[in-house]
Amino acid sequence: MASPEELRIMTRVARMYHTEGVRQPQIAQRLGLSQARVSRLLHKAERHGIVRITVSAPAGTHPDLEGALQERYGLKLALVVEAAEDEEQHLLPELGAAAAYYLEATLRSGDVIGISSWSASLLALVDHLQPVPGLSGVRVVQVLGGVGDPAAAEHANRLTDRMARVLHGSPVHLPSPGVAGSAASARALREDPFVAAGIGLFDSITVALVGIGSLEPSRVLASSGNVFSAAELAGLRAAGAVGDVCLRFFDAHGAPVDAGTADRVIGISPGRLRAVPRSVAVAGGRRKTEAVRGALRGGLVNVLITDRFTAGRLLTP
Repeated sequence: MASPEELRIMTRVARMYHTEGVRQPQIAQRLGLSQARVSRLLHKAERHGIVRITVSAPAGTHPDLEGALQERYGLKLALVVEAAEDEEQHLLPELGAAAAYYLEATLRSGDVIGISSWSASLLALVDHLQPVPGLSGVRVVQVLGGVGDPAAAEHANRLTDRMARVLHGSPVHLPSPGVAGSAASARALREDPFVAAGIGLFDSITVALVGIGSLEPSRVLASSGNVFSAAELAGLRAAGAVGDVCLRFFDAHGAPVDAGTADRVIGISPGRLRAVPRSVAVAGGRRKTEAVRGALRGGLVNVLITDRFTAGRLLTP
């Protein structure tokens, strides 16, 4: 128990530091104390309730939702943005801007960034991305085949090339379709030297950026030609699939679902994705809620950037 005299000096030090804005070395000089003593008094002032630190969340931020998502799904980080519910024209820019800022704040020189093709949310990220001062030696690697319908192929190249250009890094393309016509042709494509070079970098990826797809392909994916047939999608649905990450399907619990489709995909595997130190999903909207939930339950990503309405649904039983 502190004496009245200690409480008095504790209160004086706390007021000088927190209210008057006096720095610790100046407090020590004025009061004839050591700086270590000033630091200990400030810590004791907190323990005695003389100083109570509160964080006031500004409007449009959702720390409670973020903390709850992290706890429920074992995430390293959740970022929840303010956006109009299920209005894609408003949701994607907000998600993209938040993801771009997160990436700018956390990237380090020498990072190897894996980025999935055919994701509208990732395209929004790249469109909002700004140069990072002092960053060097970054490589941007496609983790899903980026070749598709000629009218849509620019999308995949734009993701990889523009990100590499903004970050003053080097792009590494995966010059193959995301979905091959057969398992045999997929094996042959993986043996192509340029494709093999890209796949060889998967184990070096330090940051992976992926979208999360619902069972029905998005407009961007459908236009790319990298889709499965209606019969194959029906088979996946019958097997319990709710969504995909990089065209690898999973059920509501995150367990893999394969209706003869996995061997045709040319891209990163779920096991390799889980091994990435930071695997970041940028996804939201009612249509994708169950897919996002399944991906989180399966541990496919450890960072989630989503909207507040999706976050609320993910926290319901």
